[in-house]
Amino acid sequence: MVEDLLVAVAAAGSAGVVYLASAVRVIKQYERGVLFRLGRVSGDVRSPGLNLIIPFVDRLQKVNMQIVTLPVPAQEGITRDNVTVRVDAVVYFRVVDAASALVKVEDYKFAVSQMAQTSLRSIIGKSDLDDLLSDREKLNQGLELMIDSPAVGWGIQVDRVEIKDVSLPDTMKRSMARQAEADRERRARIINADAELQASKKLAEAAQQMAETPTALQLRLLQTVMAVAAEKNSTLVLPIPVELLHFLERGARPSPPEQDQDRDPAPGHTDGGRERYADGTPPLPVTGTGGPSQVPVIDPDGPPQTP
Repeated sequence: MVEDLLVAVAAAGSAGVVYLASAVRVIKQYERGVLFRLGRVSGDVRSPGLNLIIPFVDRLQKVNMQIVTLPVPAQEGITRDNVTVRVDAVVYFRVVDAASALVKVEDYKFAVSQMAQTSLRSIIGKSDLDDLLSDREKLNQGLELMIDSPAVGWGIQVDRVEIKDVSLPDTMKRSMARQAEADRERRARIINADAELQASKKLAEAAQQMAETPTALQLRLLQTVMAVAAEKNSTLVLPIPVELLHFLERGARPSPPEQDQDRDPAPGHTDGGRERYADGTPPLPVTGTGGPSQVPVIDPDGPPQTP
């Protein structure tokens, strides 16, 4: 009797342990549990921790609430300016309503993936090639809005969408390379022309300043000569200023006393007893050997006499 009682107690204990083991469910911190009782959602979403269910009656399904990174396969399409491209992207989303994610859509990951692919092809057809290459932030926002609109009803929130890569045909790459090279050449020519214009203005101002002060021109010439002379393997050609030629020409003329002896005074041109030459200049005084300088007195009716 006692043995039968002990066996019954052991069997009941074992059955209780098995029942308790099948009734206990542990939900992790990043998960939420949706309880289905006889096929219907029962109660609220179960929070993380230890949860008890009725075995063979209840079914607890866990939903991951972490952000899911979903790569979008590369989609080939034609842009608005008739260029064939291949674009791939990545979608970041998470579940905000576990019950809706399980009840309203069969497989929410597959649904988000298909929605992202169709939205990406639509974005490609509405955009230009320049927008795909340079204005990706705007396209990412438009793509996120297109995916997030139907996903809200599934209990899913799209955090962000990023376009990863845009693949172009080889012919288009070569054309874009030639276009970029031509644009850089154009900018280089514009910069060079602008530099020439500024330099010409500065040279005009410098020429005007040197015209007012000729000494500055001579100093600039000497600076240029010094800069050229610093090169050991160069031939220095020194231009002769015009002022130097005038100075040499004046030095080659005869002395003033000889000029006064060779020139004849112009008749009728006197200045207080002193006759002047035709150009209006008075004759220079003649210095004697034994006395002070004497000025000849010229008689208008006869040759000049010395007093």
